Amino acid sequence: QILYLKPPWTLANLLKCYKKHWMAVFGYVVPRSLLSTIECLSKHLYADKPFDSSTVRILLQESKKLLHAFSCRSDYNGVLPQAYAEVTKLCETLGEVRAALVEQDLSEDIMVLSENAACEKMEATVPSLQSTEEKELHPSFHVAQENRHQEVWSVLEGVWNTMNLYSVELFQKLDPSAVTMAAKATFEEAFVGLQKLLAAVKDIREGIGR
Repeated sequence: QILYLKPPWTLANLLKCYKKHWMAVFGYVVPRSLLSTIECLSKHLYADKPFDSSTVRILLQESKKLLHAFSCRSDYNGVLPQAYAEVTKLCETLGEVRAALVEQDLSEDIMVLSENAACEKMEATVPSLQSTEEKELHPSFHVAQENRHQEVWSVLEGVWNTMNLYSVELFQKLDPSAVTMAAKATFEEAFVGLQKLLAAVKDIREGIGR
């Protein structure tokens, strides 16, 4: 009788119900800060424009955060773990695609640099060609640079989101007022997760060093 929208629901309906009943209902089940996740999903999923890979990555990560938060309450007859596994699989697939694209960008960048070196030699003997060659080479060089910057930013953003997720877990366990949520998970699980996070950060640091 009090529902904002009656079932059957579409995903858009569900997101609207989440936002409408967040403070009165869902904020007592999962951390209230996850309202930003609901708003992010609602904003991007129903925006009238195509996604880029960075946006898809963010949407998948936000979806995982929401599913993980609700898993502290129940597995919903096994539906929630299955959904979480599917989203995780999509994240892995996207990671592989992005890695392939980055490798392609690096290869193109190397080709551009080689062409640029050849052009510099040519410019020494044919100065009149300088402006024409710069117009052809420099845009693709800057695009490759920008793609690398976006990739590094995306990786660091993923680490930050993971750190936030485990921080919420730990504070829920340490907060006496969150006893019901603490009973759903163990310190060992949080510790294992943090160990994985440390390994990921170490890999990123080594990669930056190289």
